[in-house]
Amino acid sequence: MKVLHVVTLHTPTHAFGGPTRVALSLTRGLRERGHQAVLAALGDEFGPGPLPRTVDGVPVRLFPARHVLPRFEVSGITSPALLARARRWARAADIVHVHLMRDLITLPFALLAMSAGTPVVLQTHGMVDPTDKRVARLVDVLGTRRALRRADAVLYLTERERRETAAVAAPAPLAPAWRLVNGVPPQDRSGARTGPPVVLYLARVQAGKRPEDFVRAMPAVLARHPGARFVMAGPDTGALAGTLALAESLGVRGSLDYLGPLDPPQAMAQLRRAHALMVPSVQDAFSMAVLEAMSVGTPVVVARTTGLAPDVARVGAGRTVDVSDAPDADNGPAFARALLGLLEPAAHQAAAEAAWRLVRDRFTIDAVVGDLLDVYRRVRADAPSRAFRPICQR
Repeated sequence: MKVLHVVTLHTPTHAFGGPTRVALSLTRGLRERGHQAVLAALGDEFGPGPLPRTVDGVPVRLFPARHVLPRFEVSGITSPALLARARRWARAADIVHVHLMRDLITLPFALLAMSAGTPVVLQTHGMVDPTDKRVARLVDVLGTRRALRRADAVLYLTERERRETAAVAAPAPLAPAWRLVNGVPPQDRSGARTGPPVVLYLARVQAGKRPEDFVRAMPAVLARHPGARFVMAGPDTGALAGTLALAESLGVRGSLDYLGPLDPPQAMAQLRRAHALMVPSVQDAFSMAVLEAMSVGTPVVVARTTGLAPDVARVGAGRTVDVSDAPDADNGPAFARALLGLLEPAAHQAAAEAAWRLVRDRFTIDAVVGDLLDVYRRVRADAPSRAFRPICQR
């Protein structure tokens, strides 16, 4: 099967986070099963010289990002050269799998692929939900609704995401929808952690991820574990200065390390070292960092409003926290209480075992790719056969 994945952006620092990592994992998994799969995206922050042709062993077709609407950040970048190839590439593929957001790449690409007559699968990663923002609502009128209604399949992570995506498509019905979770490669469980506790934050440092709640949890934990280290890793996308200033004002800056962006091996090394991963975000649909942490037996502390919280709570793979999603809310004390309970030796050992088993039993990438292929076969059932043509030739 010839499959073209399309995602908005790839950078050396993995600044776009989850959607690109999911797209890379699925593309790699398809190729390991013998399918011809390629990923197309914009490339940014690479400096002079040609853009890479592979990322983590996956063939990619990257085009320089043009920042035509800087105020909208990743939603305001595009590439006319990439979009000019959309219909031709779509006709050469059996499936076009678009990791959709309201932007100037994935949305027009999806509509162009649909006009080419190729089956199109949309995966929204929790990024297409009802909004009061005028520009986003205009984009919905101009294209998002049409894409969600005309797609051959829409993939969702949680029932909440399915409802929200359907609300965007309304009043017409959403295209056929199937649940597809995220997955990670199986890992050996890390050994018992020794020494003072290490608590990790692994995400973009931006307001939506609520890194300040990570810092606000520090004083109470340090009162019981004076030698504890809090480690922040991830690219700064606007909130680092304020987060470090808050740590200074609370008197805990000396216990906080900021490592900057990490490549995948470096990130996995930090997850193996940590006693717990804390994810302060109140809205992550299905955090890859949480899955990767649990895959090596690192327990997690997550907001009860996030997509993986029910699984974490059901098996005891960490702690879930009742939080407020108000922008100025202080959820630090609630996260601190959860961390303190999780760091008790018996509780930590039980959670570490449960976390590792949860990923091994339910969230391996091989199982996810198998489910994805079932979706592909369904949407291709009535599609005409195509002569072989390599996809994504420039």
